[in-house]
Amino acid sequence: MTCRSTMRMIALPDSDACEGRVRWAPIRSLWMIGMTGSALVLAPLTVTPGAVLLWLATSAVTLCLGHSIGMHRLLIHRSFTAPLWFERVLVYLGTLVGMAGPMAMVRQHDMRDWAQRQVECHDLHAHRAPFFRDAWWQMHCRLDLAHPPRFVPEARLRDDRFLAWLERSWMAQQIPWALLFLWAGGLPWLVWGVPMRVAVGVTGHWLVGHITHRRGPQGWSVDDVAVQGYDLPAAALITFGEAWHGNHHAWPDSARLGIEPGQHDPGWWVLLGLRRLGLVRDLKEPAMLSPREGLRRAAETATAHRPPGGRFVSR
Repeated sequence: MTCRSTMRMIALPDSDACEGRVRWAPIRSLWMIGMTGSALVLAPLTVTPGAVLLWLATSAVTLCLGHSIGMHRLLIHRSFTAPLWFERVLVYLGTLVGMAGPMAMVRQHDMRDWAQRQVECHDLHAHRAPFFRDAWWQMHCRLDLAHPPRFVPEARLRDDRFLAWLERSWMAQQIPWALLFLWAGGLPWLVWGVPMRVAVGVTGHWLVGHITHRRGPQGWSVDDVAVQGYDLPAAALITFGEAWHGNHHAWPDSARLGIEPGQHDPGWWVLLGLRRLGLVRDLKEPAMLSPREGLRRAAETATAHRPPGGRFVSR
């Protein structure tokens, strides 16, 4: 089975994952500067128990239901299915994280995924730059490859008017919530409910990606690719399972990211609950998927291994 995200990137004869130029992305950068600056200046002055609880609750909902489940596991990888109305609710919550619109999220993810699967790729896609440069690149810049692949989204993404509306208005989606928080809890709720949430969520997303593409425990490896995925067990709970990134590189279309015994995956727990309610179905796990070409257990001998719930033959 071909990974869903790789089907949207069509390599051309001259496609090259290495040659390119990092350029400042002014709209994205000013957005992040505004959110981060507001959080740094105003959050320490507006700390209240209610504001902190609001930040925790809204961060959990948007990052878990929205980003991890809605954007990543559903919209990008189609690792489960859901009624269209519920899919749109999840993607809307993912848009509120404040990283980008849904189509930009899909394109950025698929471009990075394609590049990392090549034998070599640019330092930006590999998170190979030093810490602060990588932060600047990932949150304030874009990489223009000289010879990129062609992005061809499927019709259900390309022709969805709701997704197109979210794509045009993803920044403005914060405004109704900002007004609601201001009315309900004053300036503390506004600051902690919007700029603090967005700044911490987006910066945390970059930080986990920076670490999990460079070092850490590794249960699986893939031969002949530019970038490996690693796990970050300490962040498993607060990332709702996304920190099991080595597992995700191994089984990208699995709805379950914590696939080994003892690997906590709150996003998967939520999906199981949603399945009991009849809101999602067809949850994919490694046993249902074909292994990636070159996938093997990290530091394995030439023996066969089993992923949770199924067979795996080393290649």
